Amino acid sequence: MIKTGLFWLKSSRPGLWFATLWLYLLPTSQMSEIWMSLPFWIGVLYVTFPLNLLVYGWNDLVDAEADKFNPRKDSFLFGARGSVAENETLTKAIIAFQLLTVPLILCFTGPKFLILFAAFLLINWLYNLPERGLRSRPPLELLCQIGYLLVVPISIMLNDTAALPTWSYIYLILFAWQSHLIGEVMDIEPDKLAGKTTTAVILGIQKTKALIISLVTLEVVLLVLIFKDYFFAGILGAGLIWLLIDLFIIYKNKTYTLFEMKLFAYMSNIVAVISMAYVWWSGCLLG
Repeated sequence: MIKTGLFWLKSSRPGLWFATLWLYLLPTSQMSEIWMSLPFWIGVLYVTFPLNLLVYGWNDLVDAEADKFNPRKDSFLFGARGSVAENETLTKAIIAFQLLTVPLILCFTGPKFLILFAAFLLINWLYNLPERGLRSRPPLELLCQIGYLLVVPISIMLNDTAALPTWSYIYLILFAWQSHLIGEVMDIEPDKLAGKTTTAVILGIQKTKALIISLVTLEVVLLVLIFKDYFFAGILGAGLIWLLIDLFIIYKNKTYTLFEMKLFAYMSNIVAVISMAYVWWSGCLLG
């Protein structure tokens, strides 16, 4: 049972929990009393494990054959590579953890949460259709990443916070696209071997990296011109410099080794924690 539980945990990709947690914390920025709120912690629990198990576990089931070629898989950073027997337990686990946690959320939000939950299911269903899923119909797979932004209204509902400005959502969309494309660059070779079509497969490594650089540049511009936050813009600007060095000097069109991908993932998580803390403390993305 412990082994199965660890498989479920790995399927939820703890190395990527920071993305949904970052989005969840954003509307609660500067609310020091929020740490004493029970609905807040129920939301933290939900957007880390059960929600990510739904999103990533579902994807792992559909991409089981493709993941056989992926060296990133079978880790807590990048997700599980389950056996046939393990994958058979995954669907039941996804459903069970939704049944355990969604009613808790409904106690505080009322039935309006079900609209968001239905939207999550619809987006994931469209993304993960076995033969016609949008995950293999670029650039439509990028549109599905907007689904991550539904974490924001979950936080607003549970914590009774003000709505975010439109510019905040625009920034978050750019962030979601950038993050997904980075993953596609890392998976470009195994995706090719599996016959999977993604934006990165079509554009190639260098053009996809150039697209990522363009998105990060837009994020920096928004932080400077709209949000007037130069510290956060500086953090992101440092990342932008690294992306330029990666594209034009060090890696160019080369693929990363598994060690390098893990190193980048650990570094990304460290930067994510720092930026998460700063954004929450400063409230810089609240307009």
